[in-house]
Amino acid sequence: MSGDPRPTGPVPIGTATVVGPGALVRALVWITFPLLGAAAAGLVKVAMSWAAWAELPIPGLARLLTRFPEPQATFGVLAIGFVLGLIVAGMAERDYVTISVDHNEVTLRQGQTSHTFARTSIGAVFVDAKEVVLLGRGTEELVRQRGDLPNVGRIEEAFVAHGYPWRTGGDPYGGEYRRWVDDAPELPAAAHAVLRARDRALRARDQADVTELRTELGRLGLVVRDQNKRQYWRRTQRARR
Repeated sequence: MSGDPRPTGPVPIGTATVVGPGALVRALVWITFPLLGAAAAGLVKVAMSWAAWAELPIPGLARLLTRFPEPQATFGVLAIGFVLGLIVAGMAERDYVTISVDHNEVTLRQGQTSHTFARTSIGAVFVDAKEVVLLGRGTEELVRQRGDLPNVGRIEEAFVAHGYPWRTGGDPYGGEYRRWVDDAPELPAAAHAVLRARDRALRARDQADVTELRTELGRLGLVVRDQNKRQYWRRTQRARR
């Protein structure tokens, strides 16, 4: 099978390789977004002040900006922009994915959530679009982690260095997927019911439900992937036996 791990220099057993956003990147996010927020708010304040001076129509809520005394109004607007920037930085922080790889296990962390898998349970590792995917020995999907991923080259180096089955070409079973068609005879009624519910969740952008129903399909021996809100499925190796 193409994409098998390439030999690399030895990595001491017990030493974990961690890939994720560096301290400098995170610091820049926490500094830059609040400053940009304050700057944007300041520009809005200037624009509203100019519009009031020129006697141009101003939306009702924005009109309040012109009624507070200075410099309190300017300081208040800048503070609001700064806080909004902090909120955006916090959202970016929660979206970061950090991957820790050692000879015994792999851990993926995003925000307060983490998933750990033993080395012996992993049959393939690859990146599919913006998701890192771990497959089990029976070709079942262990995890499909979406988020702000580290550089793909760094992810590959971490897994290859520890001898994991990294697949450079992507999903080794990509050719087995078939587009889901409701009530098609290839799938049992139970699978169709879950896929219908998941289709509704995809259209409603209910990511929590989409993920939960993916897990339910895994219990039925199916792996599902999404493309343009369409669902494609394949059976796991164990389900075909």
